[in-house]
Amino acid sequence: MEIILKKDIPNLGFKDDIVSVKDGYARNYLIPKGLAVMAIGAEKKMLAETLKQRAYKEEKIKKEAEEIAEKLKDVKVRVAAKAGKTGKIFGSVNALQIADAIKEQCEVEIDRKKILIDGDNVKEIGEYKAKINLHKDIRIDVKFEVFSE
Repeated sequence: MEIILKKDIPNLGFKDDIVSVKDGYARNYLIPKGLAVMAIGAEKKMLAETLKQRAYKEEKIKKEAEEIAEKLKDVKVRVAAKAGKTGKIFGSVNALQIADAIKEQCEVEIDRKKILIDGDNVKEIGEYKAKINLHKDIRIDVKFEVFSE
C-alpha cells in the first residue's frame, strides 16, 4: 500500500514522502496514529502543490544544514560522565548529552532526535561515532569521546 508520511519516521522515510508499506502496518499503526495517510489521487495532488510551495524554503534549510555539516566535519566532541575505576559509566551517555556537548563546544544547536548513536547507548569510557541527520539529504558522522569527570 502506498502512503504519504505526515511525520519523519526512522528507517521508513521523511515527512511528505510517498512510501510503500504492508497493508497491516499502514492500516493498524501508521494511519490511526496520524503518522500517514493513504496515497490516493486527491492526496497526491495536495502533496504536489504543498511541495511546490515549499521548494524555496527547503533550499534555505538545506544551505543551513550544509553550513552546520561544514562546522562539524572535523570536530571531536568531548562528553564528561561519572565513571568507576574500571571505566564503566554510572548510567549511560545518550543523544541529549551529545547535543548539549555540541552546543557548548561548537556553538551549534542540534535537536537530540536527529542524533543516532551506534549501539544506542554508551556505557563505557572511550571514543565513539554518532550519526546526525541534519537534513533529508545531509547526514554527518561526528566523533565523540566519553571521559571520566
